[in-house]
Amino acid sequence: MSRAQAERVIKTIISEIVEECVKMGHSLSETLVAFMVKAVVLHPTNGFNVDRTLSIQDVQRLKQLCLDKLTMEYSPGLDTIKMQLYFDMNYTSRSEFLGEIHRVLESKLSKVSREITDSRAKSGDDFQTLYHQIITYILLRSAMGSPTDFSCVQDTNGIRLFSEAAKQEEEHLSIHKLMPAVFKEAFQVQDKSITNEMSITRSLVWRYTAVLEKLTHPDIQPGQVNAPITLLKQALYNVRQHEDFLKILLTDARICSKLMENKQAELSSLLKRLRETVQANTASPGSIVLPLFKDVSKLWFELQDEAELLNILNNITVSLKPFLVSQAKMFSEAYLDTLLEAEEVKTDIQRMAASSGEQIELTLLRTQTWIMPHTTDSLNELPLQYNGFCGYMIVNRDGLLLPGNPFIGVLKHKERFYAFSSKEAALTFASCPDDFVTEVAEKSKCFPELFQLLKLHQQLSCEHPSSETEPGQGLWPMPITKQEIGIQTDTHPIDTYIDKSYEWNEWELRRKAIKLANLRNTVTHSVQTNMSHMRRDHASQTWLPKDAACQNKRDNGSNIPKPQTYLAGLRGQRNAHMLKTNLTRPVDE
Repeated sequence: MSRAQAERVIKTIISEIVEECVKMGHSLSETLVAFMVKAVVLHPTNGFNVDRTLSIQDVQRLKQLCLDKLTMEYSPGLDTIKMQLYFDMNYTSRSEFLGEIHRVLESKLSKVSREITDSRAKSGDDFQTLYHQIITYILLRSAMGSPTDFSCVQDTNGIRLFSEAAKQEEEHLSIHKLMPAVFKEAFQVQDKSITNEMSITRSLVWRYTAVLEKLTHPDIQPGQVNAPITLLKQALYNVRQHEDFLKILLTDARICSKLMENKQAELSSLLKRLRETVQANTASPGSIVLPLFKDVSKLWFELQDEAELLNILNNITVSLKPFLVSQAKMFSEAYLDTLLEAEEVKTDIQRMAASSGEQIELTLLRTQTWIMPHTTDSLNELPLQYNGFCGYMIVNRDGLLLPGNPFIGVLKHKERFYAFSSKEAALTFASCPDDFVTEVAEKSKCFPELFQLLKLHQQLSCEHPSSETEPGQGLWPMPITKQEIGIQTDTHPIDTYIDKSYEWNEWELRRKAIKLANLRNTVTHSVQTNMSHMRRDHASQTWLPKDAACQNKRDNGSNIPKPQTYLAGLRGQRNAHMLKTNLTRPVDE
């Protein structure tokens, strides 16, 4: 089976699973189903061989396993995968968020903007309509009021932001009072809602960690544990992933809050300066006032962007809460307290503080590459593997996630950095790091939500390369990345050159060589050359035309007499005789 055929088979399986889920009342995306198919194939207990082609029985079993996992009523692991998918689909970088905010705003104002630019006002009424359209655009773009509010329109006929600021007392100018409702909500909330969510999630993280640390202790035998350890691990991964996403959102929210505070201070100072400039002069020069108004507009729009971005981050935070429902319904606080008994619940900070005194000895620095706190100032900025969790504990405690402490020492192995929760864990991991890396990858196959939580995408995608002799025979072939590209080349990258004296015939070359050799015995008998052949100097003469005239036409005419006749006796007498008299005169008369 070729790679293209394998991809078609997998796409067919995914489509069939989606249809079955819809029939069972579960609307799932193809991306989620595709991820689950891969997770089921990679799970070591399912028995799928990645080096052979799927049989009909394998396909049916694969579909059933995926359906069972996708349609579970309460599954912290499935909720974690859905959370990861949602976050990847909705979160992006700060610059892309701001770009999307601008695109949405432009799309909302495109109709009004087009009406303004396409206007061909001629009469007074047309200009009045155009003026109102411009006022509407300004109000919608600045979010300073509604175009249907007459007072807002009246203020905008002047300058609304400056007009609102001018109404306040000089010593109590507050930008907060000038903000619309959307701005005020974002300013009031800022990063508080995310901080509250972070506090609740971290409390759960520490409790689940303490429970699993107790239940997975080497001194406890498997028969002594009555708790569902696998589900507890899934719950821990669920809240850990939620905490990781909240860290990202909280960092962005704090940046927005800080920028909003700075821009409000700048805007307040600028408005005070503008008010002093305008009030001091009855007629202020445009060269002084207009740059100030431009700066006010620029700061206001930047403040508006930060408020919109804060609202987006808060909305994402709210949308992540439903993905914690399963673990909350399965494990109540009372149940966790029962499992904990008298066990101490430690925070991540307390764990790091307890292990900070343990550091790698200097003698070990010669055999391994270790990064110590005293050798670098950017220890916390290193890109730690497994998202900063201890790889030794993941293997030794069967998937337990404990945060690593970089101050113990960071191991650098094959250009990757590893942190550990204790000195013992660091030394054991460093003794055979490749084996531990392989074991972590195998552990993560049992919990597919760890692929993203521990940042194992590249490692797992490269773990089963296709065979060189029979490419595409694997069960899960590497996806083919397709992209439309265009290539343009010159018709002739090198300028054409034709040698007119080139001869391919050897005998023709010999003939030319003999001809050149014979020139040595020839004598020139004249000065005639090919360039002057049959050419001579000659002259001709012409006569200028002379003045002359001729006539070939004469004007002439002739005249004839005009005939005149007189008739007498036609009336007055009944039987009179008519008399005809010719009165025509001769020509010569």
